[in-house]
Amino acid sequence: MGPHYGIGFDFGTTNSSIAIANPEVKGETRLASFPFAGALTESFRSVLYLEQLKQAGRTTLKSWTGPGAIEEYLAADTKGRLVQSLKSFLSSRSLLATEVFGKSMALEDLIAVMLRDVRVAAEAQFEVPIRHAVVGRPVCFVGAETEADNEYAVGRLRVALTKAGFEDVSFELEPAGAAFFYESTLDHDELILIGDFGGGTSDFSVLRVGPRMRERKANILSNDGVGLAGDAFDARLVRNVVSPALGAGTMMRSSVDKVLPVPNWVYMKLERWHHLSFLKSKETLDMLETVKRQAFEPDGIEGLLHLVRSDLGYYLHQSVQKAKADLSRHEMTILNYSDGIVELHEPVRRVDFERWIEPELAEIERAVDRALSAAGVDKNDIERVFLTGGTSFVPAVRRVFETRFGAERIRAGNEFTSVARGLALSGLA
Repeated sequence: MGPHYGIGFDFGTTNSSIAIANPEVKGETRLASFPFAGALTESFRSVLYLEQLKQAGRTTLKSWTGPGAIEEYLAADTKGRLVQSLKSFLSSRSLLATEVFGKSMALEDLIAVMLRDVRVAAEAQFEVPIRHAVVGRPVCFVGAETEADNEYAVGRLRVALTKAGFEDVSFELEPAGAAFFYESTLDHDELILIGDFGGGTSDFSVLRVGPRMRERKANILSNDGVGLAGDAFDARLVRNVVSPALGAGTMMRSSVDKVLPVPNWVYMKLERWHHLSFLKSKETLDMLETVKRQAFEPDGIEGLLHLVRSDLGYYLHQSVQKAKADLSRHEMTILNYSDGIVELHEPVRRVDFERWIEPELAEIERAVDRALSAAGVDKNDIERVFLTGGTSFVPAVRRVFETRFGAERIRAGNEFTSVARGLALSGLA
């Protein structure tokens, strides 16, 4: 790739995108697209699907990524292993590898498979070799408690990118990427707050942007973020609607004839999409079989066993996300999930959902306040608030910003691709 092109890569918890910026046409960017369900999408689902294939007496491991992974998973009669939200493990020092059909695979290797497929597909469309890129990173990775945790996550991501064929990578904060995209639409200078909401993280930057701003990084006044976003909201729906139907909170009789609650840690894993596929282990399945035999209400445990054993996390994920999206438009919806064994048709009110996510909303508010304080500005000084990312559609999230800044100062657009476009533009600087 010629150094004059800018490549921006937004590797997201749920969706990823990659863009190229043309220096000959100011502000012009183009996104790579990927086939899915007979159409094209600019969002590459950050998923990996693995199957163990036996041919001519040999066993091989086959992998698919992105939209293709979902299609293969949906078409398979006997499900393999679908892994979601791998980015959420990057800060974890306890998950270095996982067993896949009896073989240990490093997290960086699993992520590299996805990153390589995105790079190769983009190369074919952009018709330039891609070895350099500006790659987005959150202010605070999921699970990170210190800046050392964040640097550890960045280091692991760099390793995965190198394994995927990227030779020279620079990292940029994801909200700054969104700011560069927003800046390309301006004909005047502004003091702005960027809110970037992904699947796993919510990030905020206070910046001065506009045509007179040349040294962009010097105009980033502050950054802050929290390791929660859309997946955390999904978790509240799982905890309050799905898990009770699968035996959470019920009782069992132990081997020494004591009455105990069924193990709660399994339901905690069920709430987190990046943990769900790892429940499919012999130890966990054997434990759930024992719990089912000892449970006072075994039907719910059988439903949980079925979900885990059949690797149906994607279907459950889709049902939960649809209910969440419906609640962005309606005051009430039905969370529907049906696979022939597990049947869920549970009403959910927006008012209850918003009550469930109050702790996450409070953390988001505190991060916004910290960003303003660190920048040395008051909320009244902010001229525009640009919100991007899928979770920015949630009414309760948008209300956080409308209450503070007024609806007239809120802007949004290209919620799923603005970061990649902005990162590509920043690669030209």
